[in-house]
Amino acid sequence: MKKFFLLGISVALLACQQQSNNDLKELYSLPKKLKEVSGITYFPKNNLLYTLEDSGNKNAIYALNSDGKLAKTITITNATNVDWEDITKDKNDNIYIGDFGNNDNERKDLCIYKVAKNELNKDMAVAEYKVSFSYPEQTEFPPKKKELFYDVEGFFENGNYFYLFTKNRSKNFDGTVFIYKILNAPGTQKATRIGEFKTCDNYNHCVLTSATISPDGKKVVVLSHDKIVLFKDFKGDLFHKGTQTEIKLNHFSQKEAIVFKDNSTLLIADEKTNKVGGNVYEFKLK
Repeated sequence: MKKFFLLGISVALLACQQQSNNDLKELYSLPKKLKEVSGITYFPKNNLLYTLEDSGNKNAIYALNSDGKLAKTITITNATNVDWEDITKDKNDNIYIGDFGNNDNERKDLCIYKVAKNELNKDMAVAEYKVSFSYPEQTEFPPKKKELFYDVEGFFENGNYFYLFTKNRSKNFDGTVFIYKILNAPGTQKATRIGEFKTCDNYNHCVLTSATISPDGKKVVVLSHDKIVLFKDFKGDLFHKGTQTEIKLNHFSQKEAIVFKDNSTLLIADEKTNKVGGNVYEFKLK
């Protein structure tokens, strides 16, 4: 679920952008029925992009072909879309749905659903298991307005763990992001905070909306509405201890989803707001 998105300056920004080799390459428009895409994950073997929508939408995931056409709709029969905010996969092509959107920091039913690879060829699929979790640092529901740290819109799976990057909704936003780690296993868990970093103090330009890790595990990228932050040269899963590089996308829109296509190419999706966006883009890292 999205709130506080401001697009008033986007027309002016877009009008004055100078195109360069680093700019986004628009690949295709999203199907009109997908109005609130909140996450994407990519399958190189069949060149399919899987996506989903957030709260208020169906408990379904959607496969798009290389032209952006809807190839398949898969309803997850035993999962509820409270606020699905991201989708990812593991090395074995099992899919995971992050039901952890938490705008008001009030939820006590945060979870991640596993959808096994062999379920993806069905129209009506069953989630294999659910990972329920909580944040040990959160003791009030909701916390004080200056401590609204417990919304998440971006995660990925790596080495049998999930890594969640918080969307800071605190009063006097300062760009603080927490990284949480959760074991990929059924049942109820407490998330472990493994680090933090900062983006910038402008909410509309630096709040995080998605996260991804490269297939070789050497790069992590997080997304905002007009830039990405790239982490490299980290040890283990201490991503925030590596080099942190901000890369401007020269394009402002309601970007909500990112995934690595290969080790140096990103796919990014945005929602259509005030006639801007509603597309899938490609961006190559240098």
